[in-house]
Formats: sequence, C-alpha cells, structure tokens
Amino acid sequence: MPMPDRAEPPVLMTVAGHVATLTINRPLVRNAMDSHAHLALSQALDAIQADDGIRVVVLTGAGDQAFSAGRDLKEVAAQPEMDEAGRQALEARWAQVRRLTDRHDFFKPVIARVNGLALGGGFELALACDLIVAAEQASFALPEPRRGLIATAGGVHRLPRQLPLKAAMGMLLTGRSMTAGQAWQMGLVNEVVPLAGLDDAVAAWAQDILACAPLSVQATKQAAMLGLGQPLAQAQAASYPLEEKRQASLDSKEGPRAFAAKRTPVWLGR
Repeated sequence: MPMPDRAEPPVLMTVAGHVATLTINRPLVRNAMDSHAHLALSQALDAIQADDGIRVVVLTGAGDQAFSAGRDLKEVAAQPEMDEAGRQALEARWAQVRRLTDRHDFFKPVIARVNGLALGGGFELALACDLIVAAEQASFALPEPRRGLIATAGGVHRLPRQLPLKAAMGMLLTGRSMTAGQAWQMGLVNEVVPLAGLDDAVAAWAQDILACAPLSVQATKQAAMLGLGQPLAQAQAASYPLEEKRQASLDSKEGPRAFAAKRTPVWLGR
C-alpha cells in the first residue's frame, strides 16, 4: 500500500462561519492516526478552544471509505527499529499531544461525520463526540483484543455508558463490528443517511446548534458531562462554571427579549 505524502497535512481545518471542520487527511491508510496526525489534531483543537468565534466542530475523515481506522499500527510496529533520533522525535511529538478522547474540559459541541469505517481509535474518537451522523455504509468496531490490545482511549469506558451493557460488552470482548443501522437502533448514532446526503445532514444538526445561544450550549454540555458520574440530586445541586458565566451574560437577556419581540435572537457569545 502506498504511503501518504508527508508534505500533505495529516489534518485539515476549515472554518465557515461559526463551524470548524477537521478532516483526518490520510485516506491511503484509511485515515489511520499516526503521531503526526495526533499532534495536528491536538493543535487544531487547541486553536478552536481559543477561538470564541467557533461554536461547533465537525470531525470527519478524508475520502468516502473511512472515518478513521484508528491508531497507525505500522508506526507502532516500527518503533523497536527506530534509531535514537527517531525515538526522540516520536516522544517529542507525543509529549505535545492532548487527544480529543482525553479532553474532558472541551465544551464546544463536536459532531462526528462518519463517512465509512470507524475502527479502534477511530471509533473512540466518534464516541468522544457529542453527536454522530453516519453514512449508511459506515460501521463501528473496537477490534483491539484481536491485536493483543485494549481500547484505552476511552472505548472501554465510553461504550458501556453509551450502549446497553450487554451490547457494549459483546462488542468489547469480541471485536465484532456494528453497522450504522444497528448503531442507530441502539441509540449510538443520531442519524443515518445515504453518503450523498451526509454533508446536508451534518449541516442541519450544526445549524440547529447555532440557533441556540453558544454559552447555553456549552453550559449544557458541561453540566451534562460532569453530572454523568454523580447521583441525580448531587448533579443538580452542583455548580458549573459555564452556567454561572451564562447567567451573567448578555445572551441570557437577549433570548427573552427576542422572544417577547417575536424576532430572531442575535447571539453574542457573551
């Protein structure tokens, strides 16, 4: 299999209005994530986090075959043969990486646009997103045990929280795959559409999010995510920093005023 041109960016970022689209750009290897791609995705997420103008993130893979096949195991297999300079360069890249799967403080909504295979770490990336919109041809699996590995980028923990336990354990313990239709029936996927309609479906979800006040969206995500591991009464009584920020915001006044005046609100994000 030919290797991708290293001059080609491993992750592409485009911004249209308030929506940033991140595309894993390694289609020749089914968008498998090597250390270069992980670093590029990490840096893009850092930039998005710092940009108040970006309110929604779409994550996808290049081409029409794969969202991401997960970790690039060829890079993993090559590590024992690396010289000292190669090992140091690899370690330096990984030292700068903060994966989406580890960003429990990233409260801008993320939509996974799943155009094909989502395997291993690729499926874990999708699980770390807030919404999944999938093409009919998409499929999902955590085949790590078949490679002598386990899904440590959140898969072993997120999947049992997002599926009924027996369904999750069936996938985790066997490496079996799930079609997009099966994932939708289980509630793991928000919408399944033909590949030709995938962009329109993702855009519709993004526009519905953008119709809401950005601080309300982020406060909602923070409260929902941080409250998941708490008893209900404790979660309801907890304080959430983004909700405190929303309560003191101009947008918290704009919403009721726009409703009373029967006009579309103009959200400032502050």
